[in-house]
Amino acid sequence: MRSALIVYGGWEGHDPEECAALYRRWLHEDGFSVRVENSTKAFADPAIHDLSLIVPIYTMSRIEKDEVENLTKAVENGVGLAGHHGGMSDAFRDAVEYQFMVGGQWVAHPGNIIDFTVDVTRPDDPIMAGIKTPMAYRSEQYYMHVDPSNEVLATTTFSGEHAWWIKDVVMPVVWKRHHGKGRVFHSTLGHSVKEFSEFPDMATIVRRGINWAARDEQAP
Repeated sequence: MRSALIVYGGWEGHDPEECAALYRRWLHEDGFSVRVENSTKAFADPAIHDLSLIVPIYTMSRIEKDEVENLTKAVENGVGLAGHHGGMSDAFRDAVEYQFMVGGQWVAHPGNIIDFTVDVTRPDDPIMAGIKTPMAYRSEQYYMHVDPSNEVLATTTFSGEHAWWIKDVVMPVVWKRHHGKGRVFHSTLGHSVKEFSEFPDMATIVRRGINWAARDEQAP
């Protein structure tokens, strides 16, 4: 059986506990054993090296040196990492090792909650199969600093209405990548837990993504 760890906390505005419960239900339904923790201390546990998947839901906050070193080493050695929005890509702003692993870091969401569209760039990828494009969305449109090695699956284009100097900038929204032997998946969508029910295609993408990232039980 594949095994997963969900670690939630940090800024409450991203509904970390509610999102953790959603992920826990999905993972149980998809055949995982699941452990849920609400402290970054879990990242320092040597046992995480035996997991299939780690899901961080921990906006902002701090991570200790021993915690980030153990977490990044576990992923480098093959444990999967997956998550969404600021719970993964606006976590631990002073930990560049963490940002290197994730493949991106949030820096702005001009206009805050706005209407925008998401364009699927890789409809041939199983994570994106059958997803309508363009996908109308309402949330924070994340402006990211991103790793050019990411395999981008979906993008959004900024209108310039809320920051004229970024008009027509095309920004990754969904990507996958490798960090060492580990597979990493991220979606910048999902400011609040209600978006997972309001936008079922988004939920489908994330659920497929976490399953893609998870290491098989038999993997070395």
